[in-house]
Amino acid sequence: MDAETEERFIALETKLAYMEDFVEKLQTETVEQSRQIEILRKENQILADRYKELLENADVPNRRPPHY
Repeated sequence: MDAETEERFIALETKLAYMEDFVEKLQTETVEQSRQIEILRKENQILADRYKELLENADVPNRRPPHY
C-alpha cells in the first residue's frame, strides 16, 4: 500500500470515528428529549383535565357585577 492510500484510509477512519461519536451523542440527546416531551405531555393532560373539571364544576351565576 502506498503512502497516499494509507493517509486516505487514516483520514477516513478519523472522520468515521468522529461521526460515530456524534451519532452516539445525538442519539443520547434525542432519547432524553423524547423522555422530557413525554413528561410534558402527561403534565399538560393533567392540567387540561383539571381545567375542564373546574369549568364543569364552576357554579358562577351569570349576573351583573355589583359595581353596576
